[in-house]
Amino acid sequence: MLANFNLVAAYPEVFVLSAACVILLVDLFLSDAQRVVSYVLSLLTLVGAAWVTIHYGVTERTLLFSGMYVADPMGTVLKLAAYGATAASFLYSREYLQRRTIFKGEYYVLALFALLGVMVMISAASLLTIYLGIELLSLSLYGLVAFDRESGIAAESAMKYFVLGAIASGILLYGMSMIYGITGTLDLTVVASKIPQIGASNLGLAFGLAFIVVGIAFKFGAVPFHMWIPDVYHGAPTAVTLFIGSAPKIASFALVMRLLVDGLGGMVDSWRGMIVVLSILSMAIGNIVAIAQTNLKRMLAYSTISHVGFILMGVVAGNAKGYQAAMFYTLTYVLTAVGSFGVILLLSRQGFESDELEDFKGLSKKSPWFAVVMLMLMFSTAGVPPFVGFSAKLAVIAAVVDIGYTWLAGVAVFFSVIGAFYYIRIVKLMYFDEPTNSNEVQASSTLRTVLSANGLAVLALGILPGALLQLCARVIQ
Repeated sequence: MLANFNLVAAYPEVFVLSAACVILLVDLFLSDAQRVVSYVLSLLTLVGAAWVTIHYGVTERTLLFSGMYVADPMGTVLKLAAYGATAASFLYSREYLQRRTIFKGEYYVLALFALLGVMVMISAASLLTIYLGIELLSLSLYGLVAFDRESGIAAESAMKYFVLGAIASGILLYGMSMIYGITGTLDLTVVASKIPQIGASNLGLAFGLAFIVVGIAFKFGAVPFHMWIPDVYHGAPTAVTLFIGSAPKIASFALVMRLLVDGLGGMVDSWRGMIVVLSILSMAIGNIVAIAQTNLKRMLAYSTISHVGFILMGVVAGNAKGYQAAMFYTLTYVLTAVGSFGVILLLSRQGFESDELEDFKGLSKKSPWFAVVMLMLMFSTAGVPPFVGFSAKLAVIAAVVDIGYTWLAGVAVFFSVIGAFYYIRIVKLMYFDEPTNSNEVQASSTLRTVLSANGLAVLALGILPGALLQLCARVIQ
């Protein structure tokens, strides 16, 4: 491990921050007809950030800024995935925003600042840096949810999200303060080295850990701290829901890795039990409640909660294989979720949100190809082979079986079978029901191309998952 003050490894954050500030200033001088400039600049920012991240990437773990920032291969991969998810959000959302006359620069600026928060969380090596990243991400998301000023539902969702998010942030900060008070340091590397000396059974450490796990569970959306997800997913504009369901999930995984694994890894026996409970509750409540939903965005919200349970199941393993499986699951879930919301945006039109299950009736007759794309995405989310969702579920189940938690693997399989019902229901509506309207699917060639590539990627990674699995194994040792 290297420790220095070289700024090179932090160039991606510097680049994104600078570009976001430039776009904010440029947007002030643009008319509504010229707003496409902000859109193009935002996409160029993501391309530039990806180039900077790859060009200045590190091959070994390096600490910067007196141990507050860490650059490592895992961080590089997670940042690239976050750029890709954000770019997909921008590409899918353009027409949706234009149709609703909310094609504003604020959407892109807030999303870029949220992305910066994600990047800070991914590279955090200190309790302070983690909290700064969380707040930057959270404040940007609150603004995004209330982005449509004419929507009362969006404003209500943003208020709920803000209040619950503030409480969760306070709980997380309190837990961090207890860890700091006992160890005397904010540096996660030093915290990890001091835990064996203090003893994992220390009462103060146990209380601090409990508060931290609660904060992480809220950011992830795990049961019983999931209350905000259905309301936010449903109330926010679909373009915002798409973004919230993608890049921030990568940040949540990074939060677990940096805080629980890197910092509090010496207390794995203490937090494993809590994570097991969160995992089982999330799989149970997420899959069961999703069955009763008639709104697709709310159904996907509860689906997200169930998938959080699977990601946490990989963390339960407490070893490299489990963390690799959890990372693989996170990346593949984000890919699938982006595509699922992309189909909703594809079917949406002026003054009409295509987010009810009824809206998907007879889609195979109106648009055979995109019915196939939605089928691939739903089967992947359900964990049906040969799609990538099956490989992801298999990886996390194998990880817990290896540590003797066969019963937990059985629980996961049981709830996967239950969850398959509401995914297959969408396929049934598309192929076996008559359309409720005769409206044609109208979308640009860009949206159609990206969405098609998204669906095919889910199939390709399912048939050949080895490359991504090996990448996850290589960056998590």
